[in-house]
Formats: sequence, C-alpha cells, structure tokens
Amino acid sequence: MQVAPRPRRRGRTALLIAGAAVLGLVAGTCGGYLVQADREPTKLPPLSQPALPQAKGKGPEPLSAARDRRVKTDGDLRKLLLKKPGGAKDADWLTGADGWMDLAAYADLYESPDEIFGDLVGDEFRRAAVTGWESGTTTLEIRLIQFRQEEAPAAADSTDNSQYWAEAEDATESWTIPGTGNGMAYVHTEPEREAGYLPLYSAEAYASRGDIAMEILIYDTKRISKKKIMDLAERQMERL
Repeated sequence: MQVAPRPRRRGRTALLIAGAAVLGLVAGTCGGYLVQADREPTKLPPLSQPALPQAKGKGPEPLSAARDRRVKTDGDLRKLLLKKPGGAKDADWLTGADGWMDLAAYADLYESPDEIFGDLVGDEFRRAAVTGWESGTTTLEIRLIQFRQEEAPAAADSTDNSQYWAEAEDATESWTIPGTGNGMAYVHTEPEREAGYLPLYSAEAYASRGDIAMEILIYDTKRISKKKIMDLAERQMERL
C-alpha cells in the first residue's frame, strides 16, 4: 500500500531568512523616507498640454450604396428576401404581418417560447422578415433575423445553435454553403411519419452575414435534393 508523501516542514533557516528579509525591507523603507524628507519637492508638470496640429486635406470618400452593406440591411429587410417563383402559391400559413415577424411570433416557433423570448431579448433581437410559398407538394419558408449586436455576435451564435440541432437529427446529410464561411445546408433522408398523413421529408439551411441570420426550411412528401436546398441558400445569401 503506497502512502502519499508528506510535505516537508519549513526549517529554522528558512524562517530566519524570511525574518531578515522583512527587517531589511523595513529598514530600507525608513531610510528612503529620511532621504526624501531632506530633498526639495519636485514640481509637477502643468495640466494644460500643447494643442496637437490638425490633419489637413479631405477625408476619405463615403462608401457608395453598392459597397456599404449597412445601406442594405438598415433598409426594408423584406426586399432582401428571395422572390416567390412564378406559378407558386402564397403561403397563408406564415406567422407575421406583411412579411414582418415580431419577437413574440418568432419565439413562438420554439418548443419553449417563454424561455426563448428571454434569450432573444438578451441577444438584442431587432426584427425579422419572412416569406414563404407552396409549389406542388413543396412548402418553403425563409427568414432573415436581424440583431443589434452591441454586446455579442448574436447572428453567428443563432446560426451555430440552429446548426447544432439540425446536425443532431438522425439520417442527416450536410454540406457547406459556398461563400458563406459558416453556412450549412442539411437534408434529412428519413421522413417524419404520423398516422393519417403522408410521410414528410425536410431540409434546412442556416448561415449568417453581419448582423443577420438566415434560416430556410423546406418540407415535401418526397425526398428533397441537395441541389434544391443549396440553390436556395446560395441565392438568398447573395442577396445579403
């Protein structure tokens, strides 16, 4: 049976050295005070400082509307959503009014709305724009969620959270969305089944750019292709 080694005791020599160091420190401090007492007081520098010369010449030109991302994202966020394709039907099941989704409506999309509502307030939720349509057996919804981001990169954090849950589902294939950095698209290869209803397949995509998080959800009675979800995600991110 092994016994853990006991720590060594501090010997008398160590105590003496420590005591001498303390005495030396006290003596040195007292001597320093005596020396300072015999000296003339040192004058303090004046509080006012000389004015620094101003730079001359014109400042940089402001960014054009085409190059300034803020011009886009601070305007009507609904105009950045993909347009409904020809032949598709308007989605009368969308939550929101006139393409806008407020904080309460967005939180209500989650399993624990009360908890999510508080989280979104802390994340500085600003606004959300939403669109959707039906085409054949396909149902689609796109959301752009904007945050104020004065304290934290909430858009990127929201995207990471959505991606975590998408990846956690069984029978899921995923791909990086080109040109987005952190964007990911997912196709769930096994449908959800419920008595009395046709099997329902799904796909989703999540990415962020600046203060906006993008969310795309597709549902269909047949398996959704990688090409379909990737094309939608790439085109939507290009508009941002």
